[in-house]
Amino acid sequence: MARARVYRLVYDPKALDHVRAIHRKFHSMIRDRIKGQLSRQPNVETRNRKPLSRPSWIAPAWELRFGPDNRFRVFYRVDEGASVVQVLAVGEKKGNVLSVGGKEFRV
Repeated sequence: MARARVYRLVYDPKALDHVRAIHRKFHSMIRDRIKGQLSRQPNVETRNRKPLSRPSWIAPAWELRFGPDNRFRVFYRVDEGASVVQVLAVGEKKGNVLSVGGKEFRV
């Protein structure tokens, strides 16, 4: 059986600031979920992991949803050739408002 490729996680400095804007009690869960979900097969679509369909500043990119009520969002880009996942943004969604680094966006 072939071994699954392991992707290296690279965090954009702004993404780290985004995590700091989220309540501290969720930091370890966010870190563990990013590592668990994105270190292997980050470009395979699942129920909570999808490519972004709308054009945006981070396109082409993917979205990972997780946490209580799927409140957390991680936006990332995959470089297949280098086996790298670049984490671009981390946000928290409440209702129809997504908060990323203290800035709010209506979705």
